[in-house]
Amino acid sequence: MCGIVGYVGSENAGSFLVDGLRRLEYRGYDSAGVAIFGGTTFSVTRSVGRIDALASQLGTVPPEGTLGLGHTRWATHGPATVENAHPHLGGDGEVALVHNGVIENFQVLKDELIAKGYQFASATDSEVIAHLVAEGLKNTPETSGQPNIRYLTAVQWAISRLRGTYGLAIAFRDRPNFMIAARFGSPLVIGVGKGEYFVASDASPLVGRTDRIVYLADHQIAVLTPEGFSVLHRDQGKVRVDIRPLETESGEASLEGFDHYMLKEIYEQPEALRNAMRGRLDDENATAVFGGLNLTPQQLRTVERIILTGCGTSWHSALVGEYLIEDLARIPVNVEYASELRYRNPPIENNTLVFGITQSGETADTLAALRETKRKGHRALAVCNVVGSSIAQAADGGVYLHAGPEIGVASTKAFTSQCCVLAMLALYFGRLRHLSFESGKSIIEDLRQLPNAVQQALTCNEQVRDVAKKYQNASTVLYLGRQYNFPTALEGALKLKEISYIHAEGYPAAEMKHGPIALVDEETPSVFIIPRGTTYDKVMSNMEEVKARGGPVIALASEDDPQVRAVADDVIAVPQVTEFLQPIVNVVPLQLLSYHIALLRGCDVDKPRNLAKSVTVE
Repeated sequence: MCGIVGYVGSENAGSFLVDGLRRLEYRGYDSAGVAIFGGTTFSVTRSVGRIDALASQLGTVPPEGTLGLGHTRWATHGPATVENAHPHLGGDGEVALVHNGVIENFQVLKDELIAKGYQFASATDSEVIAHLVAEGLKNTPETSGQPNIRYLTAVQWAISRLRGTYGLAIAFRDRPNFMIAARFGSPLVIGVGKGEYFVASDASPLVGRTDRIVYLADHQIAVLTPEGFSVLHRDQGKVRVDIRPLETESGEASLEGFDHYMLKEIYEQPEALRNAMRGRLDDENATAVFGGLNLTPQQLRTVERIILTGCGTSWHSALVGEYLIEDLARIPVNVEYASELRYRNPPIENNTLVFGITQSGETADTLAALRETKRKGHRALAVCNVVGSSIAQAADGGVYLHAGPEIGVASTKAFTSQCCVLAMLALYFGRLRHLSFESGKSIIEDLRQLPNAVQQALTCNEQVRDVAKKYQNASTVLYLGRQYNFPTALEGALKLKEISYIHAEGYPAAEMKHGPIALVDEETPSVFIIPRGTTYDKVMSNMEEVKARGGPVIALASEDDPQVRAVADDVIAVPQVTEFLQPIVNVVPLQLLSYHIALLRGCDVDKPRNLAKSVTVE
């Protein structure tokens, strides 16, 4: 949530800020703004709405200046107005600041600052920090020969008083070519250039600007000038950091001919699956290989229970993982909402392994759940897409998805990549236990065929568009599946809710009779996920029950299934794969269905209302 960019160097900051904010718009798009230092003061431009509105206001030539801050906002405290848009100024304009996060004690601090004469122009918690830094400057004397120390000390004092989360970029009117970035709980990346340095919420704005980056850790502060940068811990002084290569290619963060990022990412799924499996399938031992778990096979053999935790789409992939691991490895699995797990006090036995599942690696609830788990002495691992993210740093080990950037707010390729990694983990744990060599070989072959099956599933796009036209005005849609396809139903319903704003619910198909069937009528379509498998006949019976009550039926069925075609109003054919991989294939038409319905309803597919890509606040 909220996107931050900053620049200090010798070039004009404005062009980088606007371009960087465009690349971060998926993080927040209620309002946006920039502050560019023009030599004597900050030129601040802010607007409500998308980056195009800000760019239009700035014109073709943004204000001149070699230092600047930019921000795209997802509203938390205060509505989306120009006054609440960032950057915010502190004191009499000597501090400019952008903030991602939530300050929990902002009202106490605000009352204190008002009593000291500070005037507030916004309803945000972020403006409090700007004034607090200004107050810190007022109370910090100059250090002879080291003018930067005063500004650093003021920031350290200010953030020591904050309770909550923050990613901050701060500039100072009276200290040109000098910027401070600070992080606790909200991601920040430093871009290392030649005579120029960048700050951003993630690496995407830095593509094409630099190929070297530093991921700040919690409680770290970066001091940036055109001559260089340094990083220190808030309480412990200067620290050494690793400068890492920026591996994202420019094409990965662009549309490349697609109309929307969501559609592009749906079509990237075959390659994302290949990347997830690359180097991880061991034919010689009929198992999977993971280099980052940081646990020996002997330690993993002692695992008696696994907890999978996540939010939203990641929670749905965790449900798939529950079926996979219990089926293939015979290890008991619990799936927990991270937002609930972080506040519960469940009994967790010894020899329990916890996996946090996340695309961004910044999900606040998942991060807090993992930290609480570690505090109690349990091993906490991550299944994550973003290298260097908060969860990747906090976990004891884990597995990267290698799916590439996912810009569309509604997750697509992350879900299928997560399910693929969980399938490989199930294979790995299974081979440590009872799974035979021949069974392992068979699973590896099934996994290798998976990208081709997903590629084939994508050929239904035109047919799905026709189905979407038929049902675009539905007010409620039911999604139904059993076993592995129950989580698929949940994920299909979530995608439709997220981007088309149609009410949708996913259920195990057998649960229809226990209440939801009361919703069935001529205007309420039901999407049945019914490929051939162990529960095929049972789901057919459930589908007949809906038809008997006049409900329209959309069926995802195996190719050449005359029995389904005789009952369903519309049939979308999917390739037949082994049951434990069906969610990865069957979700593809559901992603396309939600995409096309949203387009037909005039919705913003990549930036649905009220949603942000990375939920970094509670």
